[in-house]
Amino acid sequence: MQFQFAQQGLTWHDTYFLAEGLLNTLELAASATVVGTIGGVVLGWVRTVSVTARVATTPIVDILRSVPMIIQLILANSFLSLAGFSTSPFIFGTVALGAWMAAVTAEVVRAGLLSVPPQYGKSARSLGMNRRQELVYISLPLAFRTALAPWINLVLSLIKDSALAGVIGYVDYMRATQTLITRTHETWVLLLGAGFLYFIICYPVSKYSRRLERKIAV
Repeated sequence: MQFQFAQQGLTWHDTYFLAEGLLNTLELAASATVVGTIGGVVLGWVRTVSVTARVATTPIVDILRSVPMIIQLILANSFLSLAGFSTSPFIFGTVALGAWMAAVTAEVVRAGLLSVPPQYGKSARSLGMNRRQELVYISLPLAFRTALAPWINLVLSLIKDSALAGVIGYVDYMRATQTLITRTHETWVLLLGAGFLYFIICYPVSKYSRRLERKIAV
């Protein structure tokens, strides 16, 4: 059964295929965001309070932040294949994208924590708070204001970079789009549709982040 794009070679089955790819994209982006955010918060805090941890983790953080994601995905996937490890593209994509997210989030969190004036910590100690209470009730809430906007930008970047997961065999929205382009040769229709879809996903997030940032700043 064909719909209004029948003359262009697109069918309802193709629409369903693209919808599955969209769901896969959202699942991968969501899982990588959760993994990367949790890992980044922990890593950022450790790199703030421990010089040894900062020195030990700096090479890894710098590599993950500096090397293009597509190179990381291809090399890591090739290494796992040569080593004989087998895992699903979803899990591999979650770990790879989550590792990048954690590395960059760690620096955002560290910058946020370092932006908290030292006298706030001294005031908390004078009130009888221990280090954990100071971190939970003073440092993290203040650092959150500084880190919110950069973190939202990271989430947006992660959503767009998830399109690179196609190189490891994960059928996300862009991989589905490329498959249909190869079959139907409807390049303009499919790419414009993909670009518009990424826009309607990312734009509300960006809009909400600006509104939330203004609200927190009040």
